[in-house]
Amino acid sequence: QVQLVESGGGLVQPGGSLRLSCAASGLTFSSYAMSWYRQAPGKERELVADIGYTAYMLNYADSVKGRFTISRDNSKNTVYLQMNSLKPEDTAMYYCSAGRFWKTYDFWGQGTQVTVSS
Repeated sequence: QVQLVESGGGLVQPGGSLRLSCAASGLTFSSYAMSWYRQAPGKERELVADIGYTAYMLNYADSVKGRFTISRDNSKNTVYLQMNSLKPEDTAMYYCSAGRFWKTYDFWGQGTQVTVSS
């Protein structure tokens, strides 16, 4: 049974930083592309970032380029999202996803809430 468990969310002031983690189990982690999505209240879920099997393939939403960094540690079955220079519009539930191929999203976590507010 595949499980994706996100952590690291919380309340942060504008301009602050957070690092999200997503621990995966029940799959061969190194064979899956990983992604972060987010969904704000009243809005559709949107892609934040993708990372390929070995981290050479990366993709970011324009809204987070230069501020967010996705990375992975295959030895720990974990994908990370480092978020810097956070803005109030980054407030959302952040979800981790795993896909057998690049830009596929087969499994989802339960999400971790990020709130950016002063």
